[in-house]
Amino acid sequence: MTDSKKTAPSLSLGTLYGVGVGPGDPELITIKALRLLKSAPVVAFPAGVQGRKGRAQDIISPWLNPDQVQLALKFPYTEDRQILTEAWKVASEEVWLHLQKGRDVVFASEGDVSFYSTFTYLAQTLQQLHPEASIQATPGVCSPLAAAAVLGIPLTIQAQRLAILPALQSVAHLETALSWADVVVLLKVSSVYPQVWSVLDKHQLLDHSYAVENATKPDQVIYADLSKRPRLQLPYFSLLVIQVRP
Repeated sequence: MTDSKKTAPSLSLGTLYGVGVGPGDPELITIKALRLLKSAPVVAFPAGVQGRKGRAQDIISPWLNPDQVQLALKFPYTEDRQILTEAWKVASEEVWLHLQKGRDVVFASEGDVSFYSTFTYLAQTLQQLHPEASIQATPGVCSPLAAAAVLGIPLTIQAQRLAILPALQSVAHLETALSWADVVVLLKVSSVYPQVWSVLDKHQLLDHSYAVENATKPDQVIYADLSKRPRLQLPYFSLLVIQVRP
């Protein structure tokens, strides 16, 4: 006599896709990223602050449909490692709730997923907590490339050396980069702009420097030749492109 009971098939896990959605213009998304965004049952992104949309959410909004679950993950703006680690764990478990039910999750990251991206911490934490998780990354357009495009200049040519400095902590780092790089890009420069301006003035580089706010977005602003702008008020999402040896 055979057992009439049948074992239910095990549910396969969903995949976490990290997708770079570019610097701001919703059309600066790859065909692959757009396909993943439109087909995923769950779309995650960093939550905005004070009830506003985050930048990644704002970029992808035109491409989403009402049937998709939108998962806003909270990543606090702090350098406290303990607070950040706990936030990454919480976000990872929120994603895991969907993955273990067989639902794919697309995490939309502003710019590129491997370029100073929150996705890195989310993916690493998820892998640590749940080694069986499947994770894939899709690259995107990062802000230095977007800035060069809107400025109408090549970022680098021939054998030029490029330095990219994130959230400058000390002008000494800038001095070091200027000593060897042919092109320097400073990210998140708003809080140290006056000090940076003084260094560029000392090296006579102000007329070879450009500031770009919100590259590729409707509120984009470009400042060329910074020689008369020692106290420029730049928003958080701003960068400088310095042609050290044009």
